[in-house]
Amino acid sequence: MNSEFKEISKFFETEYPLNKGGLKELLALFKTQNFEKGTQILKADQEEKQLRFLNKGVIREYYATSEKETNINFYTKPQFITDLTSFNNDLKTKKNQESLTKVSLLCIDKKAFRELLEKYECGKSFIDLSFQKLLKHKELMEYNRITKTADELYKELFIYKPNWLEKIPQYHIASYLNITPETLSRIRKRIY
Repeated sequence: MNSEFKEISKFFETEYPLNKGGLKELLALFKTQNFEKGTQILKADQEEKQLRFLNKGVIREYYATSEKETNINFYTKPQFITDLTSFNNDLKTKKNQESLTKVSLLCIDKKAFRELLEKYECGKSFIDLSFQKLLKHKELMEYNRITKTADELYKELFIYKPNWLEKIPQYHIASYLNITPETLSRIRKRIY
């Protein structure tokens, strides 16, 4: 198997087992796309036209207004990074995504993916399970942001997302925590 498909194959084998023929056909439809650091991968007010899998690199996901950008997620390990609500419902996204490093993505066009879903019933379970995981994660994130202090949220990152703290600039972490970089610096001094 081609090395660039190693991570996505592992993902499907552990997260969403598909029949071998369906998986082979699915992987054949993915195309590799490489982007430089600072590239806009997804822009708000556009419809998701591709299912994208992060193979290598770091991507930040954020909302933007004319006044500020607020980070809502970071992708640092191989996983799907598509806004599934936009992709599945043919809606414009509210999210933006930018590469924080050089990135390598595996992409499949929406039309080709939907044709494959019609052919293999197990593809529908992939979408359903992905939505369930997405909603569970979003609900937990909203709950934490409302009920926990910035100190508590940072400590959780330290425990559950240490790779974020290693790979992502501190000003982006501060935005994610909805605090200033100076406040983050004070929190870090108290914790260490």
